[in-house]
Amino acid sequence: RESRSIMREIISLHIGQAGVQVANSCWELFCLEHGITPDGTLKEGANQNDTAFSTFFSETGSGKYVPRALFLDLEPTVIDEVRSGGYKKLYNPSQLISGKEDAANNYAR
Repeated sequence: RESRSIMREIISLHIGQAGVQVANSCWELFCLEHGITPDGTLKEGANQNDTAFSTFFSETGSGKYVPRALFLDLEPTVIDEVRSGGYKKLYNPSQLISGKEDAANNYAR
């Protein structure tokens, strides 16, 4: 019987205030679980055989791990919190997309 290794890749979409805030906490937890620092590098002594995180993270040419995720919100405040938070170096700026105004009370326009 032939043993096959199946490569899985998941792209996460985080939309709106709640989606972005929950996702930011989840990515922090994923990093803690797999020994990835807030700047996307592996911690000293991290399990080098743990490749489970490759489902959720892409490895750059410089050895940095970046979440396969896209953060979207019409209002920039929550995305700006991610851009300036403790894990700001984890994300590629092109993954953080925001508009200029919120969608609240759109029915009144």
